[in-house]
Amino acid sequence: MDLDAFVTEHGAEWRRLQSLIRRRRRTLTAADVDDLVVLYRRTAAHLSVVQSRSPDPVLVAWLSRLVLDARGKLTPSTGASWSSFARFWISSFPGEVYRARKWVFGVTAAFIGVAAVLIAVFTDPERQLMLLDQADINALVEQDFAAYYSSGAPQNFSFAVWTNNAWVSAICLAGGMLVLPAVYVLWNNVFNLGLVGGIMIGHGRADTFFGLILVHGMLELTCIFVAAGVGLRVAWAWLAPGRYLTRGQAFARAGRSAIVVAIGLVPVLLVSGLVEGFVTPSVLPTVIKLFLGAIVWLAFLAYVVVGGLLAERSGQLADLDELDREALAPTV
Repeated sequence: MDLDAFVTEHGAEWRRLQSLIRRRRRTLTAADVDDLVVLYRRTAAHLSVVQSRSPDPVLVAWLSRLVLDARGKLTPSTGASWSSFARFWISSFPGEVYRARKWVFGVTAAFIGVAAVLIAVFTDPERQLMLLDQADINALVEQDFAAYYSSGAPQNFSFAVWTNNAWVSAICLAGGMLVLPAVYVLWNNVFNLGLVGGIMIGHGRADTFFGLILVHGMLELTCIFVAAGVGLRVAWAWLAPGRYLTRGQAFARAGRSAIVVAIGLVPVLLVSGLVEGFVTPSVLPTVIKLFLGAIVWLAFLAYVVVGGLLAERSGQLADLDELDREALAPTV
């Protein structure tokens, strides 16, 4: 193909398209919009021809930019709005967590069951000595466990806890798609919990263990269970996509749901970190601290259940608009 002749033949159309793109949307007439649509399609076709027959990098780059700008002019982003922000927190986030509730319940039950078994196992002093020496066990029981929550300034400790829990939740959520990474992270957490819990309870410090771990742990562990459950749900969507979706479509839909949950968990984990940094190590009576931790935890559960039920009854999905989603047809 003679590239110079091609540019000479169609250059006027490209410049016309460029001038339409640069104009403000309010100044475009109906005829201008029609021209914009026609020239956008023609330029996209020209780009395809150039790429296949004479891929000049400069011309390809310029036409690609022109096509993208024209597409943005024709289909502008709706942008952020207070209504979309409110919809996210009122229905999208709690709705997606609620829809994954079976997976979250499964992860929760498995975690608690394994933790209970490990705690019972490690209450035996002989089993404790298989992993730690007596000096470390004594230090943990007498000082280290309780001192951990006062190891830094509350604001610094809260931030460190927040980032760590966000990282663990991210691994559980993203790793759940591959199953094994999420299982590995959950195992590490449940093993450490079972080991420390068994040592503390075996030495008669159950009140200290539960009086500290439950204050923030109710909300913190719930977030991790949600992340792991949603991640495993994505993996299952690929394994069993259902009758009306291909594996890719099912995986993409579940993945979009997981992104919504990931964003929503960030401030919830921040609240958990603040509770762990300011309430858990405080001088308040244990009953008051447990009460505050339970209030925050129950508030989150109520928010998910109420918001999830409303989203489910109204049929609202935290997904692409119906016109932007693929039409469904039986795949088997």
